[in-house]
Parts: sequence; C-alpha cells; structure tokens
Amino acid sequence: MPEEQGKVYLVGAGPGDLNYLTVQAQRLLAQAEVVVYDALVDTQLLELAPEGCLPLDVGKRGGRPSLDQASIDRLLVEHCQNGKQVVRLKSGDPFIFGRCLAEIQALSIAGCKFEVVPGLSSALAAPLLAGIPLTDSDLSQCFVVLSAHNPTTLNWQVLAQVDTLVILMGGRHLPEIVDQLQHQGRSPLTPVAVIRWGGHANQQIWRGSLEDITQQTAGATLSPAVIVIGEVAQFQLQGNPVHPLAGKTIVVTRAAGSATAFGRLQQAGAKVIEMPALEIGPPSSWSALDQAIAQLKTFDWLILTSTNGVDYFFERLHDQGQDARSLAGLRIAVVGKKTALSLKQQGLKPDFIPPDFVADSLVAHFPDSANLANTKILFPRVETGGRDTLVTELAAKGAAVVEVPAYKSGCPATVSPAALEALQNQAVDVVTFASSKTVRNFCQLLDQAASGLTNLEGEPASNQWQAWLAKVCVASIGPQTSKACKALLGRVDVEAAEYTLEGLTQAILDYYSP
Repeated sequence: MPEEQGKVYLVGAGPGDLNYLTVQAQRLLAQAEVVVYDALVDTQLLELAPEGCLPLDVGKRGGRPSLDQASIDRLLVEHCQNGKQVVRLKSGDPFIFGRCLAEIQALSIAGCKFEVVPGLSSALAAPLLAGIPLTDSDLSQCFVVLSAHNPTTLNWQVLAQVDTLVILMGGRHLPEIVDQLQHQGRSPLTPVAVIRWGGHANQQIWRGSLEDITQQTAGATLSPAVIVIGEVAQFQLQGNPVHPLAGKTIVVTRAAGSATAFGRLQQAGAKVIEMPALEIGPPSSWSALDQAIAQLKTFDWLILTSTNGVDYFFERLHDQGQDARSLAGLRIAVVGKKTALSLKQQGLKPDFIPPDFVADSLVAHFPDSANLANTKILFPRVETGGRDTLVTELAAKGAAVVEVPAYKSGCPATVSPAALEALQNQAVDVVTFASSKTVRNFCQLLDQAASGLTNLEGEPASNQWQAWLAKVCVASIGPQTSKACKALLGRVDVEAAEYTLEGLTQAILDYYSP
C-alpha cells in the first residue's frame, strides 16, 4: 500500500463542450493520473489531462458491451488505493441520473477519500442552448426533470399536469411518451422540442407538437437527447445564440493537405465536410526562382500574396544555402493577415500590408506608387492561372516586375466521396469558396462525378449537378471569387466583408443570425 493514499473526484463534465466545463473540473483534469469516463463525455476533454494520465472508458450505451457497475466500483477503489489521483468524469452533473451513489458507497466501504464536483446538467443546458426558457411567468411556473428509461414506472397522470417536462433518456420511448400524455388529457398541439447532442458541435433540434413530433423524428437516432414538452418548447430565443449553425452542413473547398481554418463553424454547431479543390505543388522548374534568388540584392521589393508563395519561396531560399538574412535591405509587401503570419514564422515582418486583403488594394496603396520608375520588384507567384492585375498596374506605374513561378496549383483527380454524397443528397446548406480557382475546380470535379451518373431515363447526368445546389448558400471570400461564383454557379449569397477565412466565417454566422 502506498504511504499516501489517492483520492477519487466524481466530476460533472457538463453537456459536452469544453466551454461548459467548470474551472474546478479543468484544474482536476490537469492534475489527474487516471481518468475514468462515461460514454457521453466529449473525448476532447481528455486532452486536458497531462501526458501519462491513464484514460479508462467505462461508458454504458444500450446494446453495446460495457463494464457493469460493480466492476467500475472496483476499478475506482483499486486506483485510489494505489495512491492515484482519479477523476471519475460523468456527463452533465454527477448527481442527476449519474449512478453516483453506488460508487460513493464502494469508496466509503473501502476507506477511500473522495469528493463530488458539480457539473452543468444537460437537463438545464440543452434547452438553453436551443433557446428554450424552462420557466416563464405566464407559460411555465415550474418544470420537472425525469428519466424515461423505463416509462411504465412513471405516473403519467401527474406528469401530464406539469407545465414543462424535461425528459432524459427518452429518445427510444418517444412514441409511448406522446401517447401517455395525450391519453392523460394533454393537448395534441402541446409544443415539443427534441434536442440531440445538446452542447456539442453536432447538436440537432426537432420542433413540433405531441401530434406530429414522432413523424418529424421518424428514422432518426434520438440518443442522447433531451425532450422538452410544454408551451415554452415553441420558443427559439435569439435563434439559438450559442449554436446558431446547429443542424447546418457546410462543405468547405480548400487546398488538399491544408488544415481547415473553419473551427468556429464547428464550434457554432455546423457539420463541416472538407472538399479538397486545389492541389498545391512545386513549379515545373525552379530555374527562374533560383536565378532571382541569386540576384536578390538587385531588387527593391519582394511581394508575397499567399501563404503558398511564402512557404515555397523560403523553402527554395534555404535549399540555395541562404536564409532570411539574405533579404536585408529588401522591403517586403504581403497581402493578407495569414500571409503576414507565415512571414513572421520566417522571422520577418512585412514593410507593407494593404488595408484590404486583395491584390487590387496592394496596387492602390503601394508606397511611393506615383513614381516607381527605378523600382525593381520580385513577385514569386503561382505558375499559371493567377490574376495579372498586380503586375500590369505596377508596371504601368513604371516598376520593373519580375514574375517567377514559386508553386503551381491544380485540380484534384477526384471529388471527396463524403462531399459528393452530401451534395447529391441535397443535404448541404452552405458551400464556401476562398478563391476563383476553387470555384472552377469545384465545377470541374462535379462535372466529372456527374458524368458517371445517369438520370431516370438512363441518360448521362452531366451538368445536372447544378440542381444539387438549388437550396445551397454560396459563400465567397471576396469580390474576385464572387465574380467566379456568379459566372459559373449563377449567384453568390454571402460575401465576406473582410477578405479572409475568418471574415468568411463571420459572414456565414451573420447570414444565419436572426
């Protein structure tokens, strides 16, 4: 037996998202040596535990193999007696349908130290995140929280008289719940809201009445779910302010292999499907860039308009045995915050960033642009397909602009199966585009995919993919991308005010805000 005995903390994990975890729970997880967690606990919370912490999944889900309660009790006692700091992580609040008493009894009998740490119950959080107030001076004087795991044991005659019912573990028994309440005199028009995975990024909400909610949810998996029944269930205050994109599916077109920069969309409740629409690689030849690097001292300015330009330029610079010191005396202009951040990672700060994150703005606000007659500018850029505005207009002002291919971009060979399936089933709410090329490649990929399909008459379904987008919001990062959307897709529904991925994200959030 260790000289110092451990301790077990029975901790409420809240409804799911890290934002709803208590400060005390975060502190205990950061110190945990063992985390014993339930099935409904968001596994992202385990990342708060230190390296070397032992995670143990003891979750119980219907129809799946799991440890029985006695085995979980023994597990907690064993690790505590081995001197470990144990966090027993339970979804919601540990004292609301959390099966805590058996574990507390086992720990007490074994002489183990323990502490119960409250959490935010999904019974309270899920309705709030769906914009439903559980009490109202006129419509709901009280509410009752109950488990419908075994509905035959409940007194439905009494429950039918309560203003608002908050039902946990009732998804499988929704038809019986509806029948029981109507049989006891509750109006068929009584509002009902079913909130699945409340507090998670994939939160879903169905709204209806006792009369039609079973039809609305037919075929859907309603576990885990919180069911709210009563007049207040009709409300959706502020359009679900915490998860305004709950239930929305967004296809993000991007460069293959790049990290998705749309985390806020997921945090707002959206399901994000990535569809690579660009493939980035080295240019066909390095000779032009190598020659420019060898003559860096002859240039006055270096212009970088993308993170790809930064990455490939500095990769080649290093391959030539040089580093950032070779750019001494050379002024650097960049387009966009992300490009500036990429440059910063190389240990450099740009001398000029235009106020708007497009090449047109760089030309309009370029320093000393009235007289560029003796100015030599190096412009490492995409090999083909880029706009010529920057080069043409700077040259018109007298500058000598040397364009060199630093990378090339192309269209992937095939479309993402997940994105294609969602688009074909018309299960997509938004498609995002961050460049004109992604619009063109998106259309090309769908053309290729549709050419292998047939319509009801057995004829090739080429170009019929446009019908898949009939109800899809087309979201663009800026004016040039919007032009491509209008030309190839016929419209643009959302355009970012700030021409960045963050600006595009905000534009989508604003579009769905009340």
